Amino acid sequence: MYHSLPIPGTSRRRRGRARVTLSRPRATAGVLALAALLATAPPAGASSLDALLEGCAQCHGTDGNSVMPDVPSLAGQPATFLETQLILFRERLRRSEAMAPQVKGLDDPTVIALAAHYAALPPRAAPDPGDPALLAQGRQLAKAGRCGTCHLPDFAGRQQIPRLAGQREDYLAMALAAYRDETRGGADTTMIDVMRGATDAEIEALAHFLARQGGQP
Repeated sequence: MYHSLPIPGTSRRRRGRARVTLSRPRATAGVLALAALLATAPPAGASSLDALLEGCAQCHGTDGNSVMPDVPSLAGQPATFLETQLILFRERLRRSEAMAPQVKGLDDPTVIALAAHYAALPPRAAPDPGDPALLAQGRQLAKAGRCGTCHLPDFAGRQQIPRLAGQREDYLAMALAAYRDETRGGADTTMIDVMRGATDAEIEALAHFLARQGGQP
């Protein structure tokens, strides 16, 4: 079963519980395409923010809403969350072969400027209304997991906690599976505990629901 979200600051590992063997996320065509595109993007040391944003747009979209499979949208994410992730990538605490060359050498003021730019952009929700059965299941899972406790009731995120509403469905599923499988670098133990034991079907329903919350149509 999908676990209820622990109260922040009280997260701990559960002992003596049988671990369900589940599939781990794998590199996809979208991720490989992202790496190929970024090979031609402006380097992290580019002299202007515009040049950096041009490179970011190749994968994350000109308006911060990604149209590339498995690549997250950045529009509307909390600035503190974006700053944190950029620094984790820069310091190799969260590893991504696609992101590593883009953040190498970024100074803190540039990190702050990039985060502020994307935080100010309007996010877009998934373009279709979704499957009623999956939406209902996802809504129940979000309620049972108390996702709104940290991510806010509208799943807009806050401070270092990411926006889930309107995020790409495939990316949400991939990220949730990575937390479950403990393969996501820089992850906090709260999310690992929340996702422990979640099935692929539960992750699919939760991602389907969250991708269709909030944002512009």
